[in-house]
Amino acid sequence: MERLQKYLAHAGIASRRSCEELIAQGRVKVNGKTVTEMGVKIDPEKDRIEVNGKLIEKPEEKVYIVLNKPKGYVTTVRDPQGRPKVTDLLTGIEQRVYPVGRLDFDTEGLLILTNDGDVTYGLTHPKHELGKTYVATVKGVPDKDKLKRFSKGLRLADGLTAPAKVRLLKKKGSNGVLEITIYEGRNRQIRRMCETIGHPVLELKRVAVDFLRLDGMEEGKFRHLSKEEIRKLKKLTE
Repeated sequence: MERLQKYLAHAGIASRRSCEELIAQGRVKVNGKTVTEMGVKIDPEKDRIEVNGKLIEKPEEKVYIVLNKPKGYVTTVRDPQGRPKVTDLLTGIEQRVYPVGRLDFDTEGLLILTNDGDVTYGLTHPKHELGKTYVATVKGVPDKDKLKRFSKGLRLADGLTAPAKVRLLKKKGSNGVLEITIYEGRNRQIRRMCETIGHPVLELKRVAVDFLRLDGMEEGKFRHLSKEEIRKLKKLTE
């Protein structure tokens, strides 16, 4: 059994709050009877649900995917310029899934895709402060003082960043390879932070989102999350 407003929200009718308003307005029927009270529970397998006279089909199966995004793909489901999209890589997936957040065209690495709106909302809401870890090859090798600035916040055009974690993994010729973990999701944030300290990014890859890691997954490949991973993901977004 499931609460009516939750079922409608999962079916993609509207947000849960808006679904409650639809119910209160008498625009929802269960088995031919108008329902106006909150808290009514329905059996999605047996009950007939209508909104504004239209039968609501059973919501599609929820899908949770991790993709190792290559460079040269846009993190959208449509692109007016006709560039390759991350969804083009999801062969055999019948459900329409959407990227959670974005990775730049030239950035590779871990990307979550799902058709679960609640999880997407939770993962992208600032209050959850999920750690996103990147490996960045930067021009030159930043000294300790420059790296310390990440932990204090860096002044960007759109304000001071939240404290971030950073460490120098290794030197690569005359350049440095950094591991950077941020807890917010501004546009091109890692690239702008590195530019601010005078070491622009040459290559950038996201290797983790909280507990989820690529763990050797080949570039351009994807996998479905396990039941335990889905449980942990939902727990993070409560």
